[in-house]
Amino acid sequence: MRPQPRARGGRGRGTTGPGGPSKMAARVLLRRSLAGASAVPRLPPGGGLALRGLVSSASRPREDSWLKSLFVRKVDPRKDAHSNLLAKRETSSLYKLQIHNVKPECLEAYNKLCQEVLPKIHEEKHYPCALVGTWNTWYGEQDQAVHLWRYEGGYPALNEVMSKLRQNKEFTEFRKERGNMLLSRKNQLLLEFSFWNEPVPREGPNIYELRSYQLRPGTMIEWGNYWARAIRFRQDNNEAVGGFFSQIGQLYMVHHLWAYKDLQTREDIRNAAWHKPGWDELVYYTVPLIQEMESRIMIPLKISPLQ
Repeated sequence: MRPQPRARGGRGRGTTGPGGPSKMAARVLLRRSLAGASAVPRLPPGGGLALRGLVSSASRPREDSWLKSLFVRKVDPRKDAHSNLLAKRETSSLYKLQIHNVKPECLEAYNKLCQEVLPKIHEEKHYPCALVGTWNTWYGEQDQAVHLWRYEGGYPALNEVMSKLRQNKEFTEFRKERGNMLLSRKNQLLLEFSFWNEPVPREGPNIYELRSYQLRPGTMIEWGNYWARAIRFRQDNNEAVGGFFSQIGQLYMVHHLWAYKDLQTREDIRNAAWHKPGWDELVYYTVPLIQEMESRIMIPLKISPLQ
């Protein structure tokens, strides 16, 4: 009597049915990943197709779970807010970043108005705030004004300044007149990274670059750990002005502020960083943390402490 041929779906040696090697690999991975799981039984001749479908459908959730573990980022548990872990402890300064999109025909009048009113707020001793810098965007989004304020004393200082300004008739008129010149505006409240330079007034002429990064949620601590080392590569030419991360407004936003003599100097300094051992590695590890990024080249107004 002639022996019956083994079914294509069988487990006998030399089986070459469609998908055979991949199915075998999946079973091997499944055995290794499921601790304590019993071995997959040997398929009987002729019953391979039905039983194989049963094993595949039953184990698919477990296979998916094992595969997901290879790609899902594991986040270390934290016992404190990242603002407490990353911000400067020796100061309690809060920063406000204002971005105003101005009607193109009103930009000159807008700048003139700001140069008349903002210094009065900056110099008023009863206001616990200071104008860090004020600029127009040169390259990037056009007809845009950027202002950076520091509130010395944190949120109580911010509340005090806002309360006093509401009682200031000149400022009330300023806001009304300014509002007629704007297309849109937004702001963010920021803290400064502990390892970054303190933004202090500097002489010009300089151009400024504001590099803004939208990070993936949950990656701020990683960013801080890498940039605590990376900032050392960018100190040779005094180009680092300040580094900040958002607390209110668009969250998981990071802003790095740089100063350069001109665009060519910017290019030379940035290229030089790639010749320093370790810079390329830090860039390699920080890039995957970013969802979006933007660069603004800005020109300071005459009243800006950062010239």
